[in-house]
Amino acid sequence: MSRPNLHPLALALGLALALPARAAEPLASPDWVLCRAPMTLEGARTSAPTAGAAERGTSATQVQSDALDVSGEKVTTFRGRVELTRADQWVGTDALVYRHENETWESPGPLRFEDERLRVAATSADGDNAAERVRLRDVQFQLLDGTMGNGSAASVVREGERSTLADALFSTCPPGQRQWAFEASTIEIDDAAQRGVAQSAVLRLGDVPVLWLPWISFPTTSERRTGLLAPKIGVQDENGFDYEQPIYLNLAPNMDATLTPRWMSRRGLMLGGEFRYLGAASAGRVEGTYLADDDRTGDDRGFFRWQHFSALSPNWYATANLQDVSDREYFRDLGDNFGQNTLSLLDSSLALNGRGRYWSTGVSFERWEAANPAVLPGSEPYARLPRIRGQWLQPVLPWMDLGVSAEAVRFQHDELPGGQRLDVKPSVRLNFGGASWFVNPEFAVRQTSYTLERDPRVLAQRTDLSPDRSTTISSIDAGLLFERETTLFGDDYVQTLEPRLYYLRVPYRVQDDLPLFDTQPLSFSWPGLFRQNRYTGADRQTDANQATLAVTTRLLDADDGRERLSASLGRIHYFDPPRVTIPGERPPASDGSAYVGELDWRVSDAWSVSLAQQWNPGEFGTDLSAVRTQWRFSERGVVNASYRYRKDLIEQTDMSFAAPINANWRAVARWAWSLRDRRTQEALGGLEWQSCCVAVRVLARDYVRDLNGDRNLGVYLEIELNGIGSFGRDSERLLSDAILGYSP
Repeated sequence: MSRPNLHPLALALGLALALPARAAEPLASPDWVLCRAPMTLEGARTSAPTAGAAERGTSATQVQSDALDVSGEKVTTFRGRVELTRADQWVGTDALVYRHENETWESPGPLRFEDERLRVAATSADGDNAAERVRLRDVQFQLLDGTMGNGSAASVVREGERSTLADALFSTCPPGQRQWAFEASTIEIDDAAQRGVAQSAVLRLGDVPVLWLPWISFPTTSERRTGLLAPKIGVQDENGFDYEQPIYLNLAPNMDATLTPRWMSRRGLMLGGEFRYLGAASAGRVEGTYLADDDRTGDDRGFFRWQHFSALSPNWYATANLQDVSDREYFRDLGDNFGQNTLSLLDSSLALNGRGRYWSTGVSFERWEAANPAVLPGSEPYARLPRIRGQWLQPVLPWMDLGVSAEAVRFQHDELPGGQRLDVKPSVRLNFGGASWFVNPEFAVRQTSYTLERDPRVLAQRTDLSPDRSTTISSIDAGLLFERETTLFGDDYVQTLEPRLYYLRVPYRVQDDLPLFDTQPLSFSWPGLFRQNRYTGADRQTDANQATLAVTTRLLDADDGRERLSASLGRIHYFDPPRVTIPGERPPASDGSAYVGELDWRVSDAWSVSLAQQWNPGEFGTDLSAVRTQWRFSERGVVNASYRYRKDLIEQTDMSFAAPINANWRAVARWAWSLRDRRTQEALGGLEWQSCCVAVRVLARDYVRDLNGDRNLGVYLEIELNGIGSFGRDSERLLSDAILGYSP
């Protein structure tokens, strides 16, 4: 249960300047390619460590020097190259004087210190062993944990388990390139409490102070601590100025919480929260928001979600996903996730599932709630209370599999009559084949029965409240694989040719008297050429006397086996036109389906092209057309262009890019245009500036925020301090969703 560091000043100064404190866990190393001089202190030790940090307590301290003077009374003086070593720790200086009577020592300097996690340089040092006090003057330090943290302090005084720093500075930028730095007049660090207190702390971007804190308490280790997380800031048309301040609560080793006040200038104060817990065999999260008396709507608004997982045994587990929202406009107006504005339905479920080598089963309770104003009242899906399903498929012979799938569901709806459905399908599958061919016949029987409720609002009631349907399903799936070596444009390839034949036979059954609880037509695509049913759910089973003839060819690089090109073409031929349909569905063509073609071509390591086409030779013409290309250049540059068309649904172009201008600047943009509606679906543009240790992103986004076509304009600012954290909206997530192939 990890969390971001609660305060950048905390971890950095606590680890770097409390010298004898415990070593920190190594952090992920960012890319410092833009740093001209990344290291502030070069290594000075002359010998390799004799042990690690874990052996410090059991390791003896060894002292070496060029000269040893014991002529003074109760005084020992080391001169020349003086080195003290203990496990991974090393101290080097030119002179060290130790007074035995009062157990004090001093080094006129210069002095160097190194261990596994940091390097320190000081102009001079002294100490009192009896008082457990050490003082360093004019200190410079360099963290070695991958964060590139470095800084300085006018003095460091350590007494027992407490350290005091004066005029301290910390940054992940090298000296001379410090685009940002934390400064504090004094810092008190307590190792026992693992806490620090800074007085008059200032965050500077360049020479400009952007944050001043007269007093702040912070943790000194990477352990989770209660405190403030980085805020999120944005501006939108609908919400105005938007400020979100997460407050992290470390409740126990296995549970934590985050309180998130969010103030929107045009709506008011929203309170949000998240609680997470982790057990030996379970984990979960509870989150919610509440906005009292929205200034724009006058209503109380909120959202709740509980997600849970429990492993009950090696084969059984339970899950929960309960959600509730106050109104259909909530996500459109207040959703913090950039993808929530087009969410139509909110699903909730409780489930108990089991899985074995040859079987799987489960019982669940599922319901859906409208989460978008475009969803018409009463059109929500039926709740399934409960849904019991199971599947068994087991080899009984090397070439034969026996199986059965079954489902029992009780459907319930607030405005429509429900009922119960039992669907059972036993099957037998034969598996014949070799390295270059396969033939897989399959035979199944599908029995579906209903027990329906009467609708008291309808005068003319159906007479049969227990309809059923029984049919057989027969299929043969066969294919061949040919290979040959070929040379194209001077390169060696392995080319494959993979013809495939799929025959499906399902007798026609009249199904107009069966209800439609959870059945819709599946989107037709390449996998649809080889399905036994073109509908979801069990309320409709398509009739079929058809054969699919398809072929695929691939080009594989002879050196590394990578696929350079894949081209496929296929079509279903109807010996008898399908007759089963649902209300509002366009009847299939009489002779066959659309031709389905797909092409994936990696022209080079940087350039790829994908094509998909569905063309119906009859009166329907083109059903689907999609073209996408991507070009990668330099280290962080990418350009995407695509065209999507689906008959009677969408026709849209989409262009996006992330283009480096120079070593520091990069432009990002996306434009999605609906040719059908003649309007912009989404326009996004912005600039990124990234240096050795700072990244700044400024983005503007204009987009359609719901299915009714209402628009929203947002401006987002994010400041990222490399190796520490970021402040502002999570623009990285937005750009990753908008620009395919984007990387920070």
